[in-house]
Amino acid sequence: MDAAEVKRQLMALQQPERASFVARYFQTGPGQYAEGDQFLGLSMPQQHTIARQFRQLPVEHTEQLVRDSYHECRMVGLLIWVQQSRKGGPIVQKEILERYLASVEWVNNWDLVDSSCPAIVGEALLHEDRSLLYELADTRHLWSQRIAMVSTLAFIRKGQLADTFALAERLTGHRHDLIHKAIGWMLREAGKRNSDALEEFLHDHIRQLPRTSLRYAIERFEPDRRRYYLTL
Repeated sequence: MDAAEVKRQLMALQQPERASFVARYFQTGPGQYAEGDQFLGLSMPQQHTIARQFRQLPVEHTEQLVRDSYHECRMVGLLIWVQQSRKGGPIVQKEILERYLASVEWVNNWDLVDSSCPAIVGEALLHEDRSLLYELADTRHLWSQRIAMVSTLAFIRKGQLADTFALAERLTGHRHDLIHKAIGWMLREAGKRNSDALEEFLHDHIRQLPRTSLRYAIERFEPDRRRYYLTL
């Protein structure tokens, strides 16, 4: 198994017409957040299938995929790392986390971030110091900041909500819609675990919270409760 064989199989499945559509969907035009990204046009089920097939690919070969110019190669590499991180022990988790952070320049779209960081970053930090997430949030790198926020999904699943609220507060002044959506998504997930904690956060921060974040956060509220927050 090597990266070249994985890429060969991905290239064999490429669909140029679908690739053009996907490139527009992921905003790859001049000045857009994914400017210049290249797509093969594979579906997510196809990418998951190949990732499972090559789940034992050596970590260094997987890193080559993560740093490839094609979006689907990067996605498959990240999906392989997710499987390896979850199956491996602490030493494997740490190595993959370190390589992931060193490759963050290539984890450069919201689907790549969201498919990888809860397992690779969040689960690796469940019993570790979490200052890394605050360092990522304080960068000026859009994808590092989204990684910081979305990684807390791993904590939420364990009923640990403090970092989600702290990072949401830290990022409320962000200008990009992709961060606003990430904040709202994580707040909504936290609210599933503890609705009172979410409402307390909203009462304290609703004046600063981006409107998109608020709408995401209150999606599961009863209609009257949603209207209440939207009128504040």
